[in-house]
Amino acid sequence: VSSENRRYIPMGYESPETIITDSVQCIPNADLYTFGIITSNVHMAWMRVVCGRLKSDYRYSAKIVYNNFPWPEPTEQQKQKIEETAHGILDARALFPDSSLADLYDPLTMPVELRKAHTANDKAVMAAYGFSTKMTEADCVAELMKLYQKMQG
Repeated sequence: VSSENRRYIPMGYESPETIITDSVQCIPNADLYTFGIITSNVHMAWMRVVCGRLKSDYRYSAKIVYNNFPWPEPTEQQKQKIEETAHGILDARALFPDSSLADLYDPLTMPVELRKAHTANDKAVMAAYGFSTKMTEADCVAELMKLYQKMQG
């Protein structure tokens, strides 16, 4: 569950010793490409439309959000770029070791370095879909819904 005020749901890596409980979601052995896609604004746009809610906050779920998400079919170069920009997000977070994910993703105080890293990642993911960076979020979701319909084909 994440605040409706956040542009991105904070996601990250945990050590194997971490016990996942309650409503936390886990993707075992997720690579940088997967991290880049699911932390992108494209995925967040999808999430905002299809996810459940707890009060007005987003409730991310594997069944509804992740499993139904239409992934891009990137070239190897596009995939490498997403991996690089995903790493950039992690690097930007590392600049603030005393800040929690909640602190870093506060919409009013999100560090400029982290915002820039996310913007670069968003552009890389949009390129993998062949989407224009000038698209509105509604246009992005409409295109994702077309891809989803093809998946159901």
